[in-house]
Amino acid sequence: MENDYVGLWVTADNHIRQELRPDGRYDEARGRRASAYTGAYQIDGTHIDYQDDTGFAADGEFDGDVLHHGGYVFYREGSLAHRSAIAGRP
Repeated sequence: MENDYVGLWVTADNHIRQELRPDGRYDEARGRRASAYTGAYQIDGTHIDYQDDTGFAADGEFDGDVLHHGGYVFYREGSLAHRSAIAGRP
């Protein structure tokens, strides 16, 4: 699976880190808990659908280097959007 969104997506505080892998799998770490959630994903345009290995389903929307998912805002790690979010944190 080849797409423009493969890579690491993180919250501004780096607490949640979600790796979208080229094989259509994701691995999400939370705090010190590695692989807190794992599963498959599919992307259609700017929409992403997740299917967790436990059976839970979720979705999200990309807006450039920003991902809105599950009430969180993720940033492509190292992107201008990510650097701006870090700089804007109190």
